[in-house]
Amino acid sequence: MRMMGADSVAILPSAQIQIRNRDAEYPFRQDSDFYYLTGFNEPEAVLVLIPGRRYAQTIMFCRERDPEMEQWIGPRAGQDGAVNEFLLDDAFPIADLGDILPGLLEDKERIYYTMGKSADFDHQLLEWLNTIKERVRTGVHAPAELIALEPLTHDLRLYKSPSEVRTMRRAAKISARAHIRAMEECQPGISEAHLEAEILYEFRVQGAQATAYTPIVGGGENACILHYTENSQPLKDGDLVLIDAGCELHNYASDITRTFPVNGTFTPAQKAIYEIVLKAQLAAIRQVKPGNHWNHPHNAAVRTITKGLIEIGIIKSTLSKALREESYKRFFMHRTGHWLGMDVHDVGEYKVDKHWRLLEPGMVLTVEPGIYIPTGAKGVAKKWWGIGVRIEDDVLVTKNGNEVLSKDAPKSVDEIESTMAAAWEYV
Repeated sequence: MRMMGADSVAILPSAQIQIRNRDAEYPFRQDSDFYYLTGFNEPEAVLVLIPGRRYAQTIMFCRERDPEMEQWIGPRAGQDGAVNEFLLDDAFPIADLGDILPGLLEDKERIYYTMGKSADFDHQLLEWLNTIKERVRTGVHAPAELIALEPLTHDLRLYKSPSEVRTMRRAAKISARAHIRAMEECQPGISEAHLEAEILYEFRVQGAQATAYTPIVGGGENACILHYTENSQPLKDGDLVLIDAGCELHNYASDITRTFPVNGTFTPAQKAIYEIVLKAQLAAIRQVKPGNHWNHPHNAAVRTITKGLIEIGIIKSTLSKALREESYKRFFMHRTGHWLGMDVHDVGEYKVDKHWRLLEPGMVLTVEPGIYIPTGAKGVAKKWWGIGVRIEDDVLVTKNGNEVLSKDAPKSVDEIESTMAAAWEYV
């Protein structure tokens, strides 16, 4: 509200329940900005921020308590809960929104709001504004500006507090344990779905509420499909399996990728590609520190991958020419990371005034280089075909460098092979 300034109001609706099919609903997931500001995890709610009052005021419109409905779908906070449990200054029934909110907008200069998320709410807000404008002859002043709220909330969310970091650290630990479980359970003949089920099981028993995104479990050729989510094919002896999966804990995401051999042992070709990707990832992580800009990790990964592919003969060029011509993009076609937080691809600008954003303490990003060589790749020896490798970790920018939140997930060749061998020995 300090950023908004006086003579303004912010309006932020909650997420709404979405229908999956007929009368079955998707699991409810609160709007990230709404949850960030309130911790309130119910639909049919609207947050109103009024900084211009003497003691800047927060108001919630939410569902009333209803014992009959709560018997069917669970308890509601109600207006008393919004004030006493979630520390709102005041709360009103959501049914009274149309009667009360227009009055809160009168004589304000600016409304901060997110247009486009809900067509129905957009339409309702415009009707309220028109109603206020129609009363201008009575001395009422209508807001003259409608400003996007996201730049304010998203800049706040980019910098994680100690409490947020603790939650994300725990989410990463749960996800790391799930990746270890997948390594321990993996063997030729089982399906990608089997490993996905093991991961989801570990998420839930460790206390995570959901997956942060649809897991990717791609064996063999499927590892070369960047967003493969079918997860239905059998895992073959001699192939690699790439797993990109992270849990969501208290609305905060983790995002980890590991690639390992189905039978527990890397072939020489697989190991060569894997070591290049790992070297690139470690080089990129070293660039995650205050004062470096967003693109430093990517530049480090690109240079390392290009050099590695030249050394094993997949790229036939000099390093300077290959970098200039971006020859690596044939095999490494995505960026090296993204912001991470309440959303897996979290909010926050990557450039400020057309320059790459400087990394600062409290920011969390992923570091995830990869190499993907599909079968039939022209001009590439057959021994490399069908190898897809990505290694991804969640990295916090700290005052003196970085912390790898997902460090518990094995990623060196020796760590992976020994983890899988120990599980087989136990069996």
